[in-house]
This record gives sequence, C-alpha cells and structure tokens, in this order.
Amino acid sequence: MGNKTPMTVRFDLPNGREVTIETGKLATQADGAVVVKCGNTMLFCSVVSAHSVREGQDFFPLSVDYQEKFAAAGRIPGNFFRRETRLNDYEILISRIVDRAIRPLFPKGYMFDTQVIINLISLDPEVMPDALAGLAASAALMVSDVPFAGPISECRVARIDGEYVINPDRSALKNADLDVIVAADKDNIMMVEGEAKEVDEAALLGALKAGHAAIKPMCEVQLKLREMVGVTTRPVEEPEDLEEMIAYVEGKVKDAVMEVSRAGLDKKTRKDSFGQVKENFKAAVLEEKGEEWVAENKARMSAAYDKIQKKTIRAMMLKEKKRLDGRAFDEIRPIWTEIDYLPSAHGSAIFNRGETQSLTSLTLGTKTDQQMVDIAHENSYTDFILHYNFPAFSVGESKPMRGPGRREVGHANLAARSIRQVLPAEMTHTIRIVSDILESNGSSSMATVCAGSLALMDGGVQITRPVAGIAMGMVAEGGDIAILSDILGDEDALGDMDFKLTGTEKGITACQMDIKIDGLPYEQLEQALEQARVGRLHILGEMNKTIAKPNPDLKPHAPRIVKLIIDKSYIGAVIGPGGKIIQELQELTKTTINIDEIDGKGHVSIASSNKENIEDAVARIKKITFTPEVGGVYTGTVKTIVPYGVFVGFEGGKDGLLHVSEMSHSRIDNVEDVFQEGDEVTFKIVDIDERTGKLRLSRKAIMPRADGSIMTDEELEEERQASKTRERGDRGDRGDRRGGGRDRGDRGDRRSGGGGGGGRDRDRRDRRD
Repeated sequence: MGNKTPMTVRFDLPNGREVTIETGKLATQADGAVVVKCGNTMLFCSVVSAHSVREGQDFFPLSVDYQEKFAAAGRIPGNFFRRETRLNDYEILISRIVDRAIRPLFPKGYMFDTQVIINLISLDPEVMPDALAGLAASAALMVSDVPFAGPISECRVARIDGEYVINPDRSALKNADLDVIVAADKDNIMMVEGEAKEVDEAALLGALKAGHAAIKPMCEVQLKLREMVGVTTRPVEEPEDLEEMIAYVEGKVKDAVMEVSRAGLDKKTRKDSFGQVKENFKAAVLEEKGEEWVAENKARMSAAYDKIQKKTIRAMMLKEKKRLDGRAFDEIRPIWTEIDYLPSAHGSAIFNRGETQSLTSLTLGTKTDQQMVDIAHENSYTDFILHYNFPAFSVGESKPMRGPGRREVGHANLAARSIRQVLPAEMTHTIRIVSDILESNGSSSMATVCAGSLALMDGGVQITRPVAGIAMGMVAEGGDIAILSDILGDEDALGDMDFKLTGTEKGITACQMDIKIDGLPYEQLEQALEQARVGRLHILGEMNKTIAKPNPDLKPHAPRIVKLIIDKSYIGAVIGPGGKIIQELQELTKTTINIDEIDGKGHVSIASSNKENIEDAVARIKKITFTPEVGGVYTGTVKTIVPYGVFVGFEGGKDGLLHVSEMSHSRIDNVEDVFQEGDEVTFKIVDIDERTGKLRLSRKAIMPRADGSIMTDEELEEERQASKTRERGDRGDRGDRRGGGRDRGDRGDRRSGGGGGGGRDRDRRDRRD
C-alpha cells in the first residue's frame, strides 16, 4: 500500500538544480518503484522480476521500456488514436541507452523475466528527461530485491563555449559542440552515446571524465536510499559448476579450435570449420560415453564448448597478436566503393568492407515529404531521414520479415547523427537515406555512415566534408590488452568493448560505446581513440578514390527547389481563397509549391525536376508579389489617356500616372501627340504616396537632356519637392476661392431671410419633415 510520506533522498547537480529520488508512495506492489524529479520533470520507474524461470529458458529476458505520457507536457497525441501507442523512435532510443547500461550488471545465469518501465509523468521544458532515465532505472532496481550489481547512473555532458556542462538546460544545448550521455558506476564507465560538431579526441575524453565525476555522487545517494528501505536481495541459485565438464571438453577440442582460430579464414569457412570441430567432438563423446550420458549432459557440454572456444580465441589473439581473419590489430579490411549504381535514385552508393556491404540510396523530396516527429515535448517535422534495414539473408539466415526492430532504429539513429553534422546549413530538400545491409560481418552501422556520405555526394548534396565510421573492439585478459580496429562480428561477440566512432578528417561527429568489463583505464581508452582516428582517415582515403567531394549539381531527374522570400502581406495573394491560386499555379507549372511564414516573411519553395517549369512558377509568383520601388525602372503599357497625362499598367497588375510634365524635358501641349493606348513606355518611379500608395512615374528621368546628361537623383528629388509645394499652393488657392464664395453667399442668404439659397434650404427641410 502506498505511503503518502515516501522515503526521499536528494542531491544537487553541478548547475545547482536539485534532484530528488522518492520511493514508497507509488506502485508499491512492484518489486521496486521510484520517482525521480528535477525541476518540474518527473520520471516514474517500476521494476518487476519473475520468481520462476520459464521451461527451457536459456537467456536473460530483460525488457526496458521508456515511454512518455503526453499529459506530462500538456499535450494530446497527434496520432489517429489520440493516445500513447507503441514506442516511437525517440522512446526506443532512450530504452536502448538504459538497457545497455544495466544489462551487464545482472548475475550470470539469471534467467528470470525482468521488466523495467520508465514513464515521463511531468515535463519541465528546460529539463531533458533522457539524461535521468538511467538514474531512475538504477534507483528502482536498488530499492527492489532483484539481484543487481549497481548502482549506476547516467548524465548528459555538453561542451558549451569550451566548458563541460552536466545536464544543461534544453535551451543551452543548442550552443554545444559536443553532446554525449555517459553511463557509469562509481568505478567504471560502461556506456557512451552522443554526437559532436567535428571535435577532437581529447574533447571526447574530457567529456567522459567530467561525466564520470558527476555520476559518483548519484551512486552514493542510491546506496543511502537502499539502506533507508532496508531491502534484502532475493536468493539466486548459483550457476551450475561446469569446471569438471570444461576440463573434459577442453582436452578434446582445444587444439582443433586453436587450429581454426589461427587459419585466418573468411566468415563462412570459419563458421563451417568450428561447426565441424563441434560435430567431431560430439561423435567422439558419443562413442566414448554412450547415448544416455550424452543426452543427460547435452546442455552442459554445449555450454562448456562455447566457453572453451571463446577462451581459446581470446588467448590466441593476446599471445600471438593475431586475429581470426589473420589481420593485425590496427589493420582495416579491404574496401571497395561504387557510386551511381541505381540509375533512378537521386543518388546511390555501395560501400563494401571485408564481408560487410551496404547498398544505400538517396531520395530528395519537398517540404510535403518531411517526417512528423510527435513526442511529448513537441510536434515538429524533420527534413532529414535515415533508415537502416538488416534482412536475415545478410548473415545467411532465413527469418520472417517483421519490420524494423530496436537494433535497426538504434543503428539508423547513430548513422543519422553522424551525417547530420555535415549537411548544408540551408536545407532546400527533404533528404531520405536508406541503407540496405546486403552482407554483414561486423560494423554494418559504420558501413551505413560511409555509404550514406558517398550517396549524398553522388547526388550533388553539398555536404561540408565526407564522413566515415569505424567500430573498435578490445580483448583484455589479466594485464594483456588488445585494441582492435574494424572488428568482425565474432570479435564483437567475444570481445570486451564495442566502440563506434564516426567523423570527418577534421574531427568526431558521433560515438557509441559499450564496455563489458570493469576497470578500463583512460590510457587504454585514449589509445583506442587514437587508433580509431587513424583508421577513420584510412577509410576516408579509400572513399576519396571514388568521390572526394559532392558533384556540382543534382541528378537530371532529381527535383530542383528554388526558394523565394516574399513580403508577408502577399502570402494570402499567392495562396488565394481556399488555396485556389496556389493550386492553379501548381497545375499550370507542374511544380510543387509550399509557403511558410518565418520571421515575418513568406518563404516560398518551388520544386520540380524540370528547370523551365520552375522558372515559369517563379515568374508567375513574382508577378503576383511584385512590389514597385522608388528609383526602379520598369516598362509598361499605356492603358488610359487623360488631358493631364497617361495611366500606365505594368508588372503585377500595378499602374501609375505618367503626368504630362514628366513625359519629356520639353513642353508637351497635347498628350495624344505623344502616346496612344497600347503604346509601350519605359519609366522610372519617382514617388509613392505613403497614404494612398499611388505611383508617380517619370519618363524624362531616364531620357537624356540636350547636353546628353541624365537627371541625377538629387535633381529628381528637388523637382519632386518643388512639384509638391506647387500642388499644395494650387490646392490652397482653389480652396480659398471656393471658400470665399461660400462665405459671401451664406451671409447673403442669412440676411435675405428667405430668397435664393435660403428658400431652397427650407424646401429641403420641409421635404425631410
């Protein structure tokens, strides 16, 4: 039963914000539940772990689900159902970050179904919840009886104006050149995920150190809370002792495993060879021990064999300085690349490194192709989309196609963050990159980065620099450590670190790291960063052999987009009532036209793969939005002739008066001697009435005088002011004459008492009565 007064601990972040962790108030039937609060952002986290293992369970079924309640931000979901449904990509990414941090800390052999649920229940616009999710999960586990080798925590580290800031406000993050989330316990960093604007390796290393220092007190308060709760960890069966079985199996397979490990085989041959070793072992044991013994010990034999194979390969690598495929530790697999492979795509590339291959396509779209991002914080649109597909055939398997899973979402996000840093500052198109992995033997996400960069350059998108990615690994045993460049899939599985780094020749653009062992020294991490930099530059060099900079133009069949900026007052005129005008424009010109109001201006984008169609649309819109300016020279047509001048129509349906005095430097007595309706005339606008908007035109302002000179702007201004003075004087004289007459008449009418105008006035009053 929930307690209205929960147990609470507090700590302060380096920026002064207080963080509280409370338990005992909500969800007390869960094994553990906490609420983490910072500012007005609140995360609720629950943990439940089953008390029995499903029959035949041979892996740890941990699920971590982070989901945001839209009410937390005072919003209703924008989907059709108007409710929270399956996790969106952003929520999946946060779930993965937490999962990667806590999964290694459960006991070996723990096979109980365990579920961690994290909900955003209140949102402070300035306090980002993703940096608190790991803290919430760890705290919930610490107040439960679930076996967990914590506590851990996570924090965001951003470098802003050269300073490392822990969990910065959302508004401050836009000024950061480095943004990473770090997960760690009191002693070791365990997970890193982030992006950067081409920073150097020292900057990333500094961020990791700053993040780890901030996490240590977060772990201390969780230990204090656990002590307050007084929880006891549930008993867990010790995993079955396999030492005797391992010794038996090792004597029969170690030499054969070592022989395959040393052979430098390709993936398929190596897999088949290890499979043959296992089959030979089973046959030998069957002959020696009999079917009954084999059936009884089948699972134990398989587990022992897997441990021996892993141990043998690791020992070979550390002692013989040799890798499974025969490479040196810092050697990159052979690379070949090709662009323009798909003739109908707007850009395409193949990136092949060893036995990993990505076929990537580029599609350029318009504003209407933007992807809606509907999360609790905001409903927005993105004009850069990257998708990653990993079909089963890429690893020689057959599986049902069920759409992208969490792995695909995570790899796509890493590649997108890597490439986004080099996109043009002014994005004219919506960009979609799709990476299809056709072969995989490690580092397929990094192949996606390389292929995506090549496809963009092939498509003529003006990225600032090409981007490449490399996956680093590590094997550590005792005092021996091997840092591996461009790891294989097998090396990822048997290694102690998976460290992905992407960047340009200038610096790092994104990173992702998972460390599976305790106590990785910063010196070794620094070595890994430097080895990754050298490897990244090598890969960029190989890519440059195919294409080193973007093609100067888009593909002929790619949509061109021209942007116009118009006055805000013309937006309605271009759209028309009910969208009639803009729809007609699109139909007539066969283009796609979008208008947005940004900073008090109308931003018009016109898209088509046909240059002439775009030019037609531009001309039509310019005609609608034409704004005449004083000093501008235009050509128009005489529409109407009057005794004192002509009215001239010109661009955008505008018209103005060309007064007889502005037609020539010499006197003109009869306008019709000079102009007829329909005549073309070139003129200069010399004045626009601020009150009425009427235009005053002058032809003589652009006509040579007798001496061949043209009137200067100063002379035009003097003449304009003199003309205005004369006009005011003329109006005053006419007013005085008209006013004087009325005064005399009125006085006469009043004195007469009846006749003339006074009588007419009385008659009018009588008719009104």
